[in-house]
Amino acid sequence: MDLRPVEWLATIEGEYLRDFIPAGGAAVKFAVVPTPETNDAARTALVQAARRAGSEVAIVDAAATKIHMMDQLFFAVARQLDWDELARCVVGRLVQRQGFRVPEGPDALDYRAIAEANRYDEGELRRDVRLLLTEHVFRDFAMAQEFRIAMVRLCQAQLDPSESVQTEADAIRAWLRGELRLISALKPTLIFQRIARHNARDMFLSLAHWLRLAGRQGLVLVLDITRYTVDRRQADGTLYHTTTATMDAYEVLRQFIDATDELEACFIAVIAPTAFLEDQKRGLQRYDPLKLRIWDEVHDRHRANPLSALVRLRAEEARTGG
Repeated sequence: MDLRPVEWLATIEGEYLRDFIPAGGAAVKFAVVPTPETNDAARTALVQAARRAGSEVAIVDAAATKIHMMDQLFFAVARQLDWDELARCVVGRLVQRQGFRVPEGPDALDYRAIAEANRYDEGELRRDVRLLLTEHVFRDFAMAQEFRIAMVRLCQAQLDPSESVQTEADAIRAWLRGELRLISALKPTLIFQRIARHNARDMFLSLAHWLRLAGRQGLVLVLDITRYTVDRRQADGTLYHTTTATMDAYEVLRQFIDATDELEACFIAVIAPTAFLEDQKRGLQRYDPLKLRIWDEVHDRHRANPLSALVRLRAEEARTGG
């Protein structure tokens, strides 16, 4: 039974994005769309709903990103985030919580400006902020150690405009986005390894937690896996994925489902074409570990359940109110 897109999207917004996700919950949902137009409309509506709810949004398309490689997926998400803005939010919240007044203005969040606004010694302020970052960021063990180190450095860079601090921050942003050429550039920060497939999942879990520390309501990640169902190379130069890569992508999605108890304030919407259900070579039927987690064996013949892990959407314009 196919579901009207507007009904599914309204359910997602009302039941997940407004309450469950901001409360720290996590969910993975699959939407099978019949046409590219429905796909585009569903993605747009999800983004709008997420922004209304105060969540960060990232869209990752398998035509441009190897979703089956967790590090590449993390990098694709990281490139869509404003890491400096997130760090500024964390620093501002910590400083204000300590009783300091933060002057207004985009360039006012530095040691000197805060010290002057509070008639406080700048040296003492530096010591206080260092302790705050140690206690509330570096010792926040919900995040991986290297992620914590990186976030402390980015927070310090919001307060200290010195060249050495800014150079380190540039290297950390490149590291997070998978763009750092030499890992030795991060040696002074005590980060010694790249983000790769073995640690990218921990980095993603850390990111979800970091967004909440920055005051965001959560992360909405939209994954378009349409390209994994295409068995021919495209002339436009976009990615082609082998059948093996497709199975690896399904395993990544399976791992996300199994990690919802660990994942914090994150909603993952996987958008797929009808071939995802029908293709015997590349479709869901080929990978039981994922199928067993999302296939609805028992269902109403006359009415689709918008809360199901897997829904089939009609070829209608996808909109949500608000």
